[in-house]
Amino acid sequence: MKLKVSLLAVLTTVAVAVSSGTPIPLAPALFANSPLASASESTIVLTTTSTLTVPAASSPDSVSTTASTTASTTALPSTSSPTPTPTTSPAPQPPTSDNGPSNNSGGGSIDGLVNVISSEGCGSSGATKEVTALSGPNGNIDFLDCGINGSGWNPPLIKIEGIVTVDLSAVSDFVSTFEKYGSQYGIPAILLASFAMQESSCNSSIVGGAGEQDLMQLTSDKCVGAPNGDCLDVDFNIGAGAKFFSQLLDENDGDLLSSIGHYNGWFQGMTYADATAAAHGADCREQNNLDYLHQFLNGWCQNINAYQHDPPLGKYFNLNVCF
Repeated sequence: MKLKVSLLAVLTTVAVAVSSGTPIPLAPALFANSPLASASESTIVLTTTSTLTVPAASSPDSVSTTASTTASTTALPSTSSPTPTPTTSPAPQPPTSDNGPSNNSGGGSIDGLVNVISSEGCGSSGATKEVTALSGPNGNIDFLDCGINGSGWNPPLIKIEGIVTVDLSAVSDFVSTFEKYGSQYGIPAILLASFAMQESSCNSSIVGGAGEQDLMQLTSDKCVGAPNGDCLDVDFNIGAGAKFFSQLLDENDGDLLSSIGHYNGWFQGMTYADATAAAHGADCREQNNLDYLHQFLNGWCQNINAYQHDPPLGKYFNLNVCF
């Protein structure tokens, strides 16, 4: 088979270059259909062990210049995609909270302690897992009563879902009734039972010094609609108490402490003097119990009898002068 002139010229050039060890550029057109055409970008050098020798050129510019010109690097383009640089996202960090002035979480309790949304300058909650005379998982009494001994009560913001409680079944009679109205009004049944324990020791058929009725110690205005006018009816009494507390939560935009306090007659800005004024009046027991929040949240809500605990829960005991 006859070789075309152009191919003979290429082979002659290769033979000359091989003898001098000069890199040979691979012309892309020659290898268009060769596996080399898809190789990664590189310079291909042909080597040989042949003993063929060619006399060196007499002038550096006669052969070597031509060789260096024709042997300039020819890079074969790569057809493979570049390997992407992997990217990594920062590892998610767990939320932090010290239950101090500005905990923005509105979720559940944190590690068994109350979740405070905002303390409005009242400082750390002082919450402890163990219930003591002055503290418990829902905060220290000075935190709950913030401002009472100063310019007036300014409670920190806590929502129902942020407090610590125990199972209702362990703390009260009338469980099914508390659960019934708790479900109806969207209030944990344990809170309704705690009101009954705090207000009347969950004693039905009891009437308070100012005429408050039954377990939930309802005033006469809340007894409207009682069956046969009997506000001592347990089902009605618990239901009316749950309705009243639900209304308080709505009025206070879910502010739990304000709502619990209001149930006992507390109000924003109430001072120690305001709370104890009735001690010197006609009915001493019309005072506001200044240990109420601590006894309610760290006592009854924890299946602890706030009135029999040793040491007693609280520090004011301002109702004791009434006996």
